[in-house]
Amino acid sequence: MTGEFERRHGFPPGANEVRSANRDDQIAARALAQASLIPADLVTFYDSIGDVTWADVGNGYFLDPASDVLLLLQEYGVVDVGADQRVHGLVIGSNGGGLFYIAGPDGSVHRTSTASLDEPELGKVADDLRQFLELLERSLARFVADGEPGSL
Repeated sequence: MTGEFERRHGFPPGANEVRSANRDDQIAARALAQASLIPADLVTFYDSIGDVTWADVGNGYFLDPASDVLLLLQEYGVVDVGADQRVHGLVIGSNGGGLFYIAGPDGSVHRTSTASLDEPELGKVADDLRQFLELLERSLARFVADGEPGSL
């Protein structure tokens, strides 16, 4: 299988995992929750899941650990997701191709259309975290079936 992957994609397979949350992940998620910027379902997610790394699915899909989300919040602040720029979201991951995923306070997930967080143009990709995770799962299934990662 490893040889087939490398022949097909031109590089050896990398790390692909869903890592269970450890105590540090849970502490970081609680710190985000105290900042009142994180949707409840994302706090629940981070209580069990440390991070998601699917480096070999297309350009990759990455859901950052809560500690990285907290660090980005401290270093760069929130990302405006509302048209009136009064609704703020958190960067929770990326697609490996330079585009970021932003969780809005209502739980919706948005993706940047450019590789910049300075005045980003966003498109809503999911109404909530559950729908977003289902889209990720479909992207993985499609990639396994036919090598195409989808457009998420």
